[in-house]
Amino acid sequence: MTPVMSEGEMLMENSDLEEMVREFFAETVKVLGLPKSVGEIYGTLFISKEPLSLDDLVEQLTISKGSGSQGLKMLRTLGAVSEVEGLEGRKVFYQADLELKSLMGGVIREKIRPHLANAKEKIKQMDACNEVNDAHYDERIRKLGNWRRRAGMLLPILQKVLGK
Repeated sequence: MTPVMSEGEMLMENSDLEEMVREFFAETVKVLGLPKSVGEIYGTLFISKEPLSLDDLVEQLTISKGSGSQGLKMLRTLGAVSEVEGLEGRKVFYQADLELKSLMGGVIREKIRPHLANAKEKIKQMDACNEVNDAHYDERIRKLGNWRRRAGMLLPILQKVLGK
């Protein structure tokens, strides 16, 4: 016989689950160098049964409205959340995009590609800075250039695998 849980016990379990999901995404975004609050916002929207407003997120996460607004802006830029129509007049509601290809496509487009483009210029500057043509430095600069080129070749393959 399965023990019956009270509504309060079920809410407590759901609250624990929601917190675990928020923590999971907060840790995940650290790898990308994004603020913890961005992961918490995405995690909250990801696990929520209903779209949430900025006010809902601020209240649930006890973050400032500015932090919530900036986090949502970043997540929209990455394609990780979208605006949906709400029942409350002028309030804007958000929901998480659940497709990995969309999320990774946004990260590649907004974070990785600009970094690789910037790296190309920095590597040129490093090469120009090696005025004495030290063989050791030449070899290391060539290595950095190779890594950047390989990463650039890998991105289209990764995007194709993800279907984006």
